[in-house]
Amino acid sequence: MNHTSIDYADFAEYDRRQRAIQRHLLAAFTGGLVVGVLGMFVHGGGPRWIGQIYDPYAYLALSLAVGATASGFGWALLTTFLAAASTLVAAMGASALGGHPIDVVGVSPVGLNWNLSLLVALGLLAYATRRDDGWGDLAAGAVGAALLADVVERATPGFIETEVSFWPGPAVVVGLLSVALVLVLRRSVRRRVRALVLSAMFSGLITAGVAAFMTGWVPPSV
Repeated sequence: MNHTSIDYADFAEYDRRQRAIQRHLLAAFTGGLVVGVLGMFVHGGGPRWIGQIYDPYAYLALSLAVGATASGFGWALLTTFLAAASTLVAAMGASALGGHPIDVVGVSPVGLNWNLSLLVALGLLAYATRRDDGWGDLAAGAVGAALLADVVERATPGFIETEVSFWPGPAVVVGLLSVALVLVLRRSVRRRVRALVLSAMFSGLITAGVAAFMTGWVPPSV
């Protein structure tokens, strides 16, 4: 008589992984709805500095959190897209019901697509920071650079997105949180230092490129 040995522990582990993926998908969707709806309330009222910090950094933080906790690259792509799409849809719905302009998601289709692409890209970078090698350092540096470059652009007079009231309070808070995020994403002192150096380099290059474009050094057709 043949006896078949079945390892039920493997089935149990597989079931736990599937349930974790389902919970992650649901959390990404729900988180996007909550962040999008709250964003419209913050945008429509309350202190100005709260709105300056919430928009866009709450949306960016959601994508980073979803991407960093995904179980694989494909799931990171799917869940960050799901979170970003639900955020934008919730913001537009709340905006329409409240009679406010849709400033937080971009009025034009180009602006909407750009915001969606940016949120998904940051989520994928956050997933890549889980790698314990140079690529992980590079991804963490890119995440920090994107946040720091946005802070510099909003706080520096003459830039397209300049907001006078963004400096110094909100700019300092977001800048410090961006540096802290880079430190949290890496697991050793050496990798943290490397990621911070990369963040400074990348943000400097981005800022210099925007400044060159604004001053006419770089023709718009290039």
